[in-house]
Amino acid sequence: MVKEMLEYNDKFVASEGYKPYVTSKYPDKKIAIVTCMDTRLVELLPAALGIKNGDVKMIKNAGGVINEPFDSTVRSLLVAIYELGVNEIMVIGHTECGVQGMEAKEMLHLMEKRGISAETISLVRRCGVDLDKWLSGFEETPAAVKESVELVRNHPLVPKDVRVSGYIMDSTTGRLTPL
Repeated sequence: MVKEMLEYNDKFVASEGYKPYVTSKYPDKKIAIVTCMDTRLVELLPAALGIKNGDVKMIKNAGGVINEPFDSTVRSLLVAIYELGVNEIMVIGHTECGVQGMEAKEMLHLMEKRGISAETISLVRRCGVDLDKWLSGFEETPAAVKESVELVRNHPLVPKDVRVSGYIMDSTTGRLTPL
């Protein structure tokens, strides 16, 4: 599949298919969106919000939530605020999220089935990683989004004039519900 994608890329560049997407690194709408990496949102979310290439900074991860105050998502938000002019942050969860109800025990079992040894898992634990917490999902999407919003809103490095809001998107219709 990667080979086909690379072949397509060669044709895309040769035909100058990129021209409609040329923009700067600065988001035109001065908004950063934290959302889930779910495949249903790839085109649905921009279409449902009327955003195009160059409008926003989009930060995606599993579940679209922020679990730690100094993780890579928060770092990306800080870069967006201080380097790229973002003054508003939207945290957008969605219905039927695969991270809701995800269990570390099952994830670790799947890792072992794919060849990750028990010794490797033990080593990671001895290095101080709480795999049970790190690999667990959340119970309810709205609660997880609200927690992420509060984490960003109250973060000591996020200026108080940055507006932070949370939403749930319907994975089928794209309807956004504010929290």
